Amino acid sequence: MTPAERWVEEVAAKTRPDRVVWCDGSQAENDKLVEEMVQDGTLQRLHEKEAAGCTLHRSHPSDVARTEHLTFIASREKEDAGPTNNWMAPAEAKENVGKLFDGVMKGRTMYVVPYVMGPLGSPFSKVGVEITDSKYVVANMRIMTRMGKAALDQLGGGDEFVPGLHSTGDLSPDRRFIVHYPEERLIWSVGSGYGGNALLGKKCFALRIASTMARDQGWMAEHMLILELTLPDGEVHYIAAAFPSACGKTNLAMLVSPFEKQGIQVRTIGDDIAWLRPGPDGRLWAVNPEAGFFGVVPGTGPDTNPNAMDTIRTNTIFTNVAVSPDGIPWWEGKDKHPPAGLIDWQGKPWDHKGKAAHPNARFTVSARQCPSMSPKWEDPQGVPLSAIVFGGRRARVAPLVFQARDWNHGVFVAATMGSETTAAATGAVGVVRRDPMAMLPFCGYNMGDYFGHWLKMGTKLSKPPAIFHVNWFRTDHEDAFLWPGFGQNLRVLLWMVDRIQGRVGAKESPIGLLPETDEMHLDGLALSQHQLEMLMAVDREEWAAEVPEIRAFFDRFGSRLPQEMNVQLEALSKRLGAAVAV
Repeated sequence: MTPAERWVEEVAAKTRPDRVVWCDGSQAENDKLVEEMVQDGTLQRLHEKEAAGCTLHRSHPSDVARTEHLTFIASREKEDAGPTNNWMAPAEAKENVGKLFDGVMKGRTMYVVPYVMGPLGSPFSKVGVEITDSKYVVANMRIMTRMGKAALDQLGGGDEFVPGLHSTGDLSPDRRFIVHYPEERLIWSVGSGYGGNALLGKKCFALRIASTMARDQGWMAEHMLILELTLPDGEVHYIAAAFPSACGKTNLAMLVSPFEKQGIQVRTIGDDIAWLRPGPDGRLWAVNPEAGFFGVVPGTGPDTNPNAMDTIRTNTIFTNVAVSPDGIPWWEGKDKHPPAGLIDWQGKPWDHKGKAAHPNARFTVSARQCPSMSPKWEDPQGVPLSAIVFGGRRARVAPLVFQARDWNHGVFVAATMGSETTAAATGAVGVVRRDPMAMLPFCGYNMGDYFGHWLKMGTKLSKPPAIFHVNWFRTDHEDAFLWPGFGQNLRVLLWMVDRIQGRVGAKESPIGLLPETDEMHLDGLALSQHQLEMLMAVDREEWAAEVPEIRAFFDRFGSRLPQEMNVQLEALSKRLGAAVAV
């Protein structure tokens, strides 16, 4: 008996399903599961021509987003989880959460889902085995990972896999837990059927568990898109970028170049997660561990993300969108005219008062369907990064773009970035919170140690990627966005490439290196000089007010904070002339 088989047998003894099915990932298996879900109401088939092969799933109204307050790191030592994670002692988790799995699959089928994160055969790749009682999870995992026989073949009889146990339980928020055991590389999730809580290959494995593996093994697991930018002369650059959820990550990953006719192309490598390794050439190499997209669909339309619209036209699982009486999916941002008789995300006639689609409604679709995918997206060796971009949603403070002075300064910029919260995480909307590297909800260990790992990785790179910070969301005094965004964001990326190649200069500011506006690619944009100045402004008083907030954030990590972060904060304070003790 293999280690995987032994673990499945142990889980079956605890959860007591009526039967156990090992998933092979075949089309026939998927067709059968989808038909069963249509019959039992889990899925609804959509319009056979306008949404061919598409289905709709409605989750329980209490189960529509990641639940960070119910997500735990069960490290042996509380300090190893750190102040930004919820900690639960492993023994307590095994006892209290373990009880919720006793007999939980009685009357149900237990599905065993072997899967690979990363391209098959890649040195980056890792194997996971998720056990679930949800057919919806199986169907989604088939899209999001390399699932089934291929994963078992890669695993062989070995024990190098991440076990994940999931049950929808009774969907009660009072009995909902997502628990990660970093030392055991084990994931437990109970009481939720929602994507990020139930598709254990995604945030649970590919970020929370993988980040601890990466720390121990000398690589990085990051919440980043990866894109490919090709210039007319054939010069190619790969750029990774980290943004909190619902800050335009998927839109940037699938950006349609407004300069395609001039030979400037953008292609997609990945939209959400990147695994990074130092290469023998001194560069940082990146791979997208996922095989699909699990994206926020509200706000996605032909103007904002035409590539996504083309991608989700067929063979897509929609979750919590609205639907027309004839089965055409709809959401806010798809177009300006909702169809008559719309049924909202809860299955009720839409009264035009609330949202028709849930703000965190999702699409799950194979990356192969995306017209902008680069031929390199499944390269087993990954792609070499020229730049890493960090950004958040700030109405004020942060300019459109600036460059970090060096790697350590870039780590500081990323560690202190703030963003206004969105509906992707349950809780208040519009509150500014620090979200280092966009990893606050996803780092599987103490973030003080995580900053140290970033600093250490820099010492392994003789040709590190340049680090930049962007803010597409700066507004004027009437709260109108100053920057057009979407495809026009390419103009900012082109300035970054020019900087990397030494083709343009930059001007000093207290926070980093700013563009000379006449060296940016702004031709044809209807931006006044005043708007440009507002976009690029660095207000010393606003930034000085950030210093004590950053200090307070850093203080949370106590002795686990690398001294270099204090050095960087003191340098920022001095440059600002801020009379703040640090």
